[in-house]
Amino acid sequence: MPNAIIPAILISASSVLFITAVSPDTDSISANEILPSTVVSPPIPEYVFLAGEQVPIGSFNVREKLDRELIVNTYRHSSSILYLKRASRWFPLIEPILEENGIPNDFKYLAVIESGLTQAVSPAGATGFWQFMKKTAPEYDLEVTSTVDERCHVEKSTHAACQYLRESYEKFGNWGLAAASYNMGMSGVEKSLEAQGVDSYWDLHLNSETGRYVYRILAVKEVLSHPGTYGFQMTENDLYLPHEVRKVAVTASIENLSEFALKNGSNYRELKELNPWLIKDSFVARAGKTYTVYFPKTVTE
Repeated sequence: MPNAIIPAILISASSVLFITAVSPDTDSISANEILPSTVVSPPIPEYVFLAGEQVPIGSFNVREKLDRELIVNTYRHSSSILYLKRASRWFPLIEPILEENGIPNDFKYLAVIESGLTQAVSPAGATGFWQFMKKTAPEYDLEVTSTVDERCHVEKSTHAACQYLRESYEKFGNWGLAAASYNMGMSGVEKSLEAQGVDSYWDLHLNSETGRYVYRILAVKEVLSHPGTYGFQMTENDLYLPHEVRKVAVTASIENLSEFALKNGSNYRELKELNPWLIKDSFVARAGKTYTVYFPKTVTE
């Protein structure tokens, strides 16, 4: 773009440097005045672990693959900042469920790379924090109907993800392959192991997405665990707080959720934000099932 004004905003791993917008045709400004003094490669830890299992960081190409994902998550600033903010809200809810189900705490980072801790919907239709497909959801006790989609229920979908990961770990005997199977399926991992005659994720040649998948988990774990090391200076005031809620048990269908919210001292917006699994403006209950609807906790409670 001739004569365009290009804003240069560059961030190093240790500090944020804001450079005034300049024209590329301005001869009077030297390169030293435009560019930051240093843009560094983010540090690679000497020892890396996934769920207590040591990653062979010295093995051929393993270090470089991790390096790539560390660079991506260090310099993709908006996404990583949002991960940090959202993790403060959702990890306190996810972590006890992982522990209850015997799943290592590191798998909370799998939810980050799957959805960014949002109710994301993939082009293929995978939905929620843990990206379950509609046809798979019922196998893990997630109800999906015309008015309910429990793939968007954070607690229930986390329990479902734990069930899958436990099954995968029991099949493969290590967490690296269990994590990879979350992306390409247990049968896909099994076929790749058999075809290549290896028994480790770190030795597999895989498609690009799955080949990066576990390294992405490791990189997000490293950046979110040590944000200052990677240039993210966050204070407690910057982070999102966990929702404080009160629970209302529901056993019958609800014709109008807006009216239901108002009767419970809230409103439709708050109801939908705290209960994204309620996907319509009405609700049809399954016979014999009790649902829990969340509302904001009031000051007096």
